[in-house]
Amino acid sequence: MRPRENEKTGPITHFLMEDHRRLDTLLQSAVAHADHVDQGAYTQFRAGLLRHIGMEEKILLPAAKRLRGGEPLLIAAKLRLDHGAIATLLIPTPTVAIIARIRGILKDHNTIEEGPGGLYETCDELAGSEAAQLLAKLQAAPEVTVLPHSDTPAVMNGVRRALERAGYDFHEDNT
Repeated sequence: MRPRENEKTGPITHFLMEDHRRLDTLLQSAVAHADHVDQGAYTQFRAGLLRHIGMEEKILLPAAKRLRGGEPLLIAAKLRLDHGAIATLLIPTPTVAIIARIRGILKDHNTIEEGPGGLYETCDELAGSEAAQLLAKLQAAPEVTVLPHSDTPAVMNGVRRALERAGYDFHEDNT
């Protein structure tokens, strides 16, 4: 979701929306061939998405809470549940069903973050004169160490539980 042509986005919104576009491009590259997942592109997508989630969880949401006098944003709990579901979906080896579920969650999730009155716009407004400092922290967020994929029954049970907590379902045999 992009702002209309005549709308100006704040620095936080612009930076994080551009990161969404970069991640979307990487995921699209990873699944460009119907018969296989490009592991190189998927690995970049996976690391980038985990870093992006880290930026929001460790920098953006705490800053918003601080700027609101200790009161978390109403959407923070939903975003955190989504982040947990997405992160667990990145643990197993990617399959058609896993990638479809990631895409489905991101479609709704990104709208909550990017839309009018969403997380990014709200944070730009709350930050005011601190927006440049907050942007610098986001830009300086470290890369994330990504562990190898794991497809154990315990991991797949964890994926199902995280999805349920966030209000989603998952069936490996269909999308």
